[in-house]
Amino acid sequence: MNKYIGKCHCGGVKFEFHCDDKVEIWKCNCSICNLIDYEHLFIKHDQFQLLHGKDLLNEYKFGTMNACHFTCKVCGIKSFYQPRSHPDSYSINLKCVVDPPKINNVVHFDGMNSF
Repeated sequence: MNKYIGKCHCGGVKFEFHCDDKVEIWKCNCSICNLIDYEHLFIKHDQFQLLHGKDLLNEYKFGTMNACHFTCKVCGIKSFYQPRSHPDSYSINLKCVVDPPKINNVVHFDGMNSF
């Protein structure tokens, strides 16, 4: 397991996590993920640590109200969130990771028609 750092655009929200150097990501076609081309990297809660910026996180819920989306109050970027599909993990946007792990598999998930 390697340590990685992620952050929002302005750097106000910063986190670290541990994962392998080759990962699987999900690409979802739901109304939010498709719009922003989010690249889901699922990380178990115990492998994630918010380093700073908790006070900068806006919370947004919609639809089933099961997912909790966090955006930075300063720059508006969603660097991670709590997905409904993986209640024991956070979804980190791979595009928000500094020197990210390599992608070895992409799962195309039909979030528009699931749940």
